[in-house]
Amino acid sequence: MTEGRLAGRAALITGAADGIGEGMARRFVQEGAAVLVVDFDAERGAAVTHDLRAMGAEADFFRADVTQKADVLGSVAACVDRFGSIDILVNNAYRSAGHSRIEAKSDEVFGASMAMCLYAAKWSMEAAFPHMRAQRWGRIINVASLNGVNAHMGTADYNAGKEALRAYTRTAAREWAGYGICANILCPAAISSSYRRFQEQAPAVAAATAAANPMGRMGDPEADIGGVALFLASEDARYLTGNTLFVDGGGHINGVNWVPDLGPDS
Repeated sequence: MTEGRLAGRAALITGAADGIGEGMARRFVQEGAAVLVVDFDAERGAAVTHDLRAMGAEADFFRADVTQKADVLGSVAACVDRFGSIDILVNNAYRSAGHSRIEAKSDEVFGASMAMCLYAAKWSMEAAFPHMRAQRWGRIINVASLNGVNAHMGTADYNAGKEALRAYTRTAAREWAGYGICANILCPAAISSSYRRFQEQAPAVAAATAAANPMGRMGDPEADIGGVALFLASEDARYLTGNTLFVDGGGHINGVNWVPDLGPDS
């Protein structure tokens, strides 16, 4: 694909084998971007890459565990080697540790969340920075969460990691703005792989959460979240940086009024 708002741009998207990451990848290639699909799931990642190529896109797959620095650095290098640049970086990958009370969250659980939410983005951003600085253009989109903003119960490790990511992204936006690099945060509410697991574990709570959304539904990863990510990745967002965009159907306005069953307190 050679036409579109992202024509000639190369994007690296972590967690792109499913859900929100896959939705973003599909929107990006529709607008002419070349996409490196980065994911831990090799089978699913290869299948998504095949689908993107069938759409006429330049696409490749890189298997990575983003909690491992060598894998993250390797993915950035692979994007530059394969496509000649890294113009758009999307840090989206995450694996949930499940719901439990703060006092039941071990240091190891918190450490794993920080590695997935914060350090993975830190490593990829630092690796992409020299390339973006040299070309005086770059777009960084980091996916945070309403869980942290609204302080959802049961996910203190995830909340803390995502809020740390927001702070880091805003600082990078300030320091790198002079190089034409825009860094922004998305807090989405969509039918992702994590949300599907939530539906399986607590179907009544999931249904009530979706019904309580001002728009009465959860977002579509491609049509709802991918469109906003496309804007942030494009030239149209050249004067927008350091912002948090709540792509959630208005769910952030009054918070989310639900209390999960975390079992008896200690």
